[in-house]
Amino acid sequence: MPALPVEESEQHRSGPLLDHLARRMRLRSESVLAPLGLRPRHLVALTVLRDSDGISQQGLASTLQIDGTNVVGLLNDLEAEGLVERRRSPEDRRRHVVSLTAAGAKRLREAECALAVAEDEVLGALGPGERDTLYELLRRATSGRPMSCVEASGDEPDPIC
Repeated sequence: MPALPVEESEQHRSGPLLDHLARRMRLRSESVLAPLGLRPRHLVALTVLRDSDGISQQGLASTLQIDGTNVVGLLNDLEAEGLVERRRSPEDRRRHVVSLTAAGAKRLREAECALAVAEDEVLGALGPGERDTLYELLRRATSGRPMSCVEASGDEPDPIC
């Protein structure tokens, strides 16, 4: 394999750093959620339920982008802990509406506080302004144009590379 010219070999690549940071954050998050009896998927569902003020199971599955069967298992976990409740929809008895309980709202607040501490630990080398900048850059990057399958596979040459 031919050596790359100096200017190309010295380019900064964010992917490996983002992956490392994401792994650190994920591991730390899982460790602070576990004592609360939560997993990251539980936290996301609780957050969606809080923000939606009641949603159908199908709507929740769509929002979470998971299969309906998997959302049932997720809700079974949360319902067993008293964090959510499912009720038949008065408009359509075939539908279940899922709501966050008071206990669920309390557990979610506890989880968010624990996650703030975890984030402080993982991002401790950054000052408040730098964290704001990182957040804004990540928000912009995640809301950008999605990559096509052709671009991701590298079948078409990328003029930038």
